[in-house]
Amino acid sequence: MILIGGLTGFWIFALMTLHSANLGETNLLNEPDVPFPPALPTAENLAAICHNGNGRPRYPDSFFPGSRFSHWKRRGNAINQMESWYSLCCSGQVAQQSSQILCCAQQAWKQALSQFCVEEFSTMTRAYKCCREKGDAQWTCFDSELPNPNYDPTPGYTAPQLPLELGFTFNADAC
Repeated sequence: MILIGGLTGFWIFALMTLHSANLGETNLLNEPDVPFPPALPTAENLAAICHNGNGRPRYPDSFFPGSRFSHWKRRGNAINQMESWYSLCCSGQVAQQSSQILCCAQQAWKQALSQFCVEEFSTMTRAYKCCREKGDAQWTCFDSELPNPNYDPTPGYTAPQLPLELGFTFNADAC
């Protein structure tokens, strides 16, 4: 009799816990919020890319908790790189005409995501799903299910100053 009462209590407790967990709305793992992947730069979102850059999040090392979130840190680093390189493209330092600025931003997007995939495959964990694709399928994958396709700024947010990311060279001949 005691065993039946104990089991009944256990199941009631388990059901109450699951009911109150609200699984669809809470992040039980306390994962960092890194909206990923970023959208491919297009003629429609280029103005927002260039004018709202300081209003989109950056991810310094201090943003991330311990080491078990390294996959989120790689995503944040890719976004930091991309935003840094977008600023080069938009500043007029490497491209002057709007068609060149768009081409530059697209090159920055592809290079940052390519480097992200290299880092993904250098770990012992399963690589991000788009990194497992090849050729155009990879870029199509990255440009789907986008959290911020229009590159809208985050209200009230101003990006911290991060060092310029090295490693990007705009190739005007590829445009």
